[in-house]
Amino acid sequence: MGIKNFARAALLALAPFGSMSVHAQPAATDPPVATIIPKADTLHGDVRVDNYYWLRERSNPDVKKYVEAENAYTEAKMKPAEALRETLYNEMLRRIKETDEDPPYRQGKYFYYSRSEKGKQYPIFCRKNGDLAAAEEIYFDQNEMAKGIAFYRLWENQVSPDGNSLAFSVDTNGSENYVIQIKNLVDGTILKDRIENTQAFTWSTDNRTIFYTMEDSAKRPYQVYRHTVGTPSSDDKLIFEEKDALYTVRLDRTRDDKCLFIYSGAFNATECRYIPADQPAAEFKIIIPRSPGHEYDVDHWGTDFYIRTNKDAKTFRLVRASAADPGEKNWKEVIPFRKGVTIEGFDMFANYLVVYDREKGLQKIRITDMTSKTKHEIGFPDPVYTASGNVNMVFDTRVFRYSYQSMVRPYSIFDYNLETKEQKLVKQQEVLGGYDASKYESKRIFAKAADGVEVPISLVYKKGVKLDGTAPLHLYGYGAYGISQQAAFSSARLSYLDRGVIFAIAHVRGGADMGRDWYDDGKLMKKKNTFTDFIACAEHLIKEKYTSKARLTISGGSAGGLLMGSVVTMRPDLFKAAILAVPFVDALNTMLDPTLMYTEQEYLEWGNPHEPAAYKYMKSYDPYTNVTARAYPDMLVRAGFNDPRVNYWEGTKFVAKLRALKTDHNIVLLKVNMGQGHMGSTGRYERLKEAAYDYAYILQESGIMQ
Repeated sequence: MGIKNFARAALLALAPFGSMSVHAQPAATDPPVATIIPKADTLHGDVRVDNYYWLRERSNPDVKKYVEAENAYTEAKMKPAEALRETLYNEMLRRIKETDEDPPYRQGKYFYYSRSEKGKQYPIFCRKNGDLAAAEEIYFDQNEMAKGIAFYRLWENQVSPDGNSLAFSVDTNGSENYVIQIKNLVDGTILKDRIENTQAFTWSTDNRTIFYTMEDSAKRPYQVYRHTVGTPSSDDKLIFEEKDALYTVRLDRTRDDKCLFIYSGAFNATECRYIPADQPAAEFKIIIPRSPGHEYDVDHWGTDFYIRTNKDAKTFRLVRASAADPGEKNWKEVIPFRKGVTIEGFDMFANYLVVYDREKGLQKIRITDMTSKTKHEIGFPDPVYTASGNVNMVFDTRVFRYSYQSMVRPYSIFDYNLETKEQKLVKQQEVLGGYDASKYESKRIFAKAADGVEVPISLVYKKGVKLDGTAPLHLYGYGAYGISQQAAFSSARLSYLDRGVIFAIAHVRGGADMGRDWYDDGKLMKKKNTFTDFIACAEHLIKEKYTSKARLTISGGSAGGLLMGSVVTMRPDLFKAAILAVPFVDALNTMLDPTLMYTEQEYLEWGNPHEPAAYKYMKSYDPYTNVTARAYPDMLVRAGFNDPRVNYWEGTKFVAKLRALKTDHNIVLLKVNMGQGHMGSTGRYERLKEAAYDYAYILQESGIMQ
């Protein structure tokens, strides 16, 4: 995921709006040239001139004309890879089980699962009443709902606690303007209830009431409303409004169905309110008032709240307090602060506490018996892996479901008996065509960053690849929001590995791959660590002869697109080619515009450029600002025309400026999907086609055409 947006100071247009045009192109094989219309802004005594500001004008026909010219040029340049793209798509498709079924899980009296059918883009949601041998009930067929609609993203679907109603939210154009509707699961009818401009919702346990969030003009979830099923949304009652622009709101209900929460959170602070989940008309009470720097989240068990808090614990600790008076004075330590160990989350069950830790960059799942207080840890077989809780809807259970994978081990779901410690493989992703993990090697190495910090790199490649500097290597990175990049399996990636390409992940600062400090050291006035870490990883891979500059390709999306844009402007000599997907490359302009999605909330991630120091620092790494007259690698920049998070114009302006200034003959491509948003296609076959497109580009850049 990625994110951003902003404002400016003074406006000086040196050409009238009506004269904007795209230079005529003799053929699609010639790169488009965007008209230069300078716009000057002055802030903190600094004058910035944006020659391509006009490309923000979505309704201007010349903008669409320019974007379509870019798409035609890209299509022409990618024509030689068309056969390879088709080959890759068919390879990827052959590896997946098109007709498949997820493991069922219990919720209330039903067993729920989703399944797919060959030839259908979307999952089919099903359930069985009381017993897995019971007749199947299809309660939501996304394929039927999406008929005649080119883009259909089902964001959330929640069945009411009694199992009789379904609330679901849908986006039909990629703009993330979700609409909530209600389906009666007894007679199959969709009710007239329709709630627009929302992001999240949850049921009260009275089975008649839904709480949902509403967005402001910048798409910030800032209000919570209460809706009674079967009544007009105009009758809904405003329950809470978050007035601080740094905060957004979200909703949750505890697994024991006792409490309903409203979280109001900024990037560095939290405030949580609650009511009994069966009393939707009750007044929400604050659990712990907000204070600068205090982040926490809450669960309920017995008569207590369990609270994960960073109060006096940078990497978090776990405390409990009576729900009647959960203030700090009543906190009792459950898990103390441990240096080098970050508590990333926890789950409460009737008899057990499950805690998700990260230690030395690796995830741990640790179990506490709430009666005996004995503790143990689930063991994992690989040196580098990804593990997390799966779907666990039942509070009173001794079976904990978790998922596990590594770069060589397919995604697997296990049922773990919390009492006996026995575990059962419920399902492992099938890789059709005969996948043999022993033919591949995965490991973790470390690169030394400019400040001496060791940055992990996860690698996977087919055994037998020569590590003499001649192998092509593709390096991926993200590095933002404290999101860790997991060492996960990909059946599509086999199309790289089987052609001799080494795949690597740079676990740069800005993510939380090595714990909370790793995140803090890659944000705000330390953001450049993200970029220099990635460069250090690339240099290390070349030095250790995994690859060479001529065979090193890179990619990242959203905030990872900022990473890509920054490293190609800082060290363009280091890379053969780069993919920048929905890239946050116009960061300074975006963060100066509070009308755009998430801008003000993200002052705590990137800094507030209305402040001189933050402005100067951000300008020093902003990709769009730092494009100059020099040579750059080949690039493929992808954007979604309806993207509200990273608007299409960021990548579009970046490409236009590159074309105008670069001194080389390398190829820069722009591909704008006119009917999508930030997250790409919704259908699984369309997603595979997108993957094949990117793979074909990288393989072509690596000199591999079949």
